Amino acid sequence: MKAALALVALVLAAAVLPARAADAGTADEAGMRDDSRRFIVLAVDNPLQRVPTRAGSSLPAYAPPPQAYVVGAQAAATLAALQREHRLQPAAAWPIPALGLHCVVLALPEGASREALLATLAADARVRLAQPLQDFELLATPASVPAPYNDPYLSLQRGFAETAAAAAHRASTGRDVAIAVIDTGADARHPDLQGRIGSRRDLVGDDAAAFDGDRHGTEVAGVIAAVANNAQGIAGIAPDARLALYKACWYTRDGAARCNSFTLAKALAAVLDSDARIVNLSLGGPADPLLSALLQQVLRQRRIVIAALPRSGRAEGFPAGAPGVLVVGSVGDDAADAGALAAPGRDVLTLVPGGRYDFASGSSIAAAHASGIAALLLSLQPQLDAQGLRGLLAPETGTPRGASINAGAAVARLAALRRRTAWP
Repeated sequence: MKAALALVALVLAAAVLPARAADAGTADEAGMRDDSRRFIVLAVDNPLQRVPTRAGSSLPAYAPPPQAYVVGAQAAATLAALQREHRLQPAAAWPIPALGLHCVVLALPEGASREALLATLAADARVRLAQPLQDFELLATPASVPAPYNDPYLSLQRGFAETAAAAAHRASTGRDVAIAVIDTGADARHPDLQGRIGSRRDLVGDDAAAFDGDRHGTEVAGVIAAVANNAQGIAGIAPDARLALYKACWYTRDGAARCNSFTLAKALAAVLDSDARIVNLSLGGPADPLLSALLQQVLRQRRIVIAALPRSGRAEGFPAGAPGVLVVGSVGDDAADAGALAAPGRDVLTLVPGGRYDFASGSSIAAAHASGIAALLLSLQPQLDAQGLRGLLAPETGTPRGASINAGAAVARLAALRRRTAWP
């Protein structure tokens, strides 16, 4: 990678660095997706900056003219010195105004030890954060047999029945509650998602066909907000909710879905500038300092974050291990963490690309059910926070451990609470 870092310093003595061509940035980001072990994430203080109009912009967008982002001289000089001292090559850069940081993804020199370099950088007073570029995975079990459907299948929706969604719909359908789905892309043209997608952002690349053809995000979106009463397909748990799709994950050649620190950070930064009340993260991976910092900022904005329980059965890593996150596992999973909620996550009928329907499994799907139920409750009571929501979703006394959260019961609890309090 011979591209120069597109951090343009127009303040004090910082030099203006040449812009990189768009195809070079694309190549670097492709390299990050192919082998994250060759890259690190580095952040330094950036007290002087002009915030770009779109959070999480990729590196080519920083280039003049017109100038889209100015990094302070202090940050520019620090980054230039660190790159020179450690022979690091810039791959991507983006600001995180909410944290007062400027972040870069850097490629290691040939033969360098990532662990040794990170240890050195962690001890450097100029560095606010140094971490690996980490990979994350979507927590779903691939369907074994594709099965397209063309007729209404509400009676086959085990998750819809087990959560008593029909009873909850008498009071709420999640109207106008915005839900950010950070995932793969999704088929926004699916007949059962028409009118439900408010916005879509591709933070991985610029491939519209790949975005629409991504299965996992389509499955999750279908569980949450498939259109109800349209004489076709299925009904979502919150059929009148509004989805914002953030593609931060992609499919590898072996069919697995992956994300990394860079793409997820861009998505979370974008959510901070959105009106989403709920953030669905049906994915999991190691603890990540940068992502954790961003997630805490999301939570401080009183947004509700719902995460899938990792395969270990323990609420750990990112995002499940972060305080304040509602973690959801699949009903019937005996290894589920005692602090996790449970929702249907086995053989759930949902949407797949191409206007089709199929069954999906995994805690990814369980988390999607919880996000839909959260939308039903927030539509009725927008002041709800994560703690209040957990109280409404908690199993009733005497309910077996691991029983599914119940939308109908939660709506009834909320109605009773409103009668006893000053809530409107």
